[in-house]
Amino acid sequence: MKRHFTLEYWIDDDWYVGRIKEIPGVFSQGETLEELEENIKDAFRLMIEEDSQKPIHTGTQTKEIILEVA
Repeated sequence: MKRHFTLEYWIDDDWYVGRIKEIPGVFSQGETLEELEENIKDAFRLMIEEDSQKPIHTGTQTKEIILEVA
């Protein structure tokens, strides 16, 4: 399944640096925008692999909470 995400990027000392806005913690960089896109995809794949290797906790529950946002 393919999903669309937003690559937010900027140039820092001649490097393209970016992150996937919808997924906290997925950052990368590249010498070109194309290289950044490939590196971001790799970072995402590595995150998915790492998450799939974590043990699944039984009895996990969820709860909606309210946070104040300035």
